[in-house]
Amino acid sequence: MILTTVRPRLSLKVRLRFDRRTGRHLLLYPERGLELNDTATAIARLCTGEWTVDDMVDHLTRVYDDVAPDEIRREVCGFLDVLADRGLLQNMS
Repeated sequence: MILTTVRPRLSLKVRLRFDRRTGRHLLLYPERGLELNDTATAIARLCTGEWTVDDMVDHLTRVYDDVAPDEIRREVCGFLDVLADRGLLQNMS
């Protein structure tokens, strides 16, 4: 479970890149890659170490005003859990 006051940052080994061939964003890390949908891309772009999880949820709630804040919080925390489990985030304590 992600604490909402942490400021997630992508690990130094991770790069967010746009794949011109597929038109999708990718998280690239040693010998692997993760293709992102639009929601995951929006969250990954906020993983700069400057935004708390609460800040991310507030921002995305304004951007996606047709989606319930609770659903956005679940999506953000779920995606960050996946990244943390794969060792792709820093500043998680």
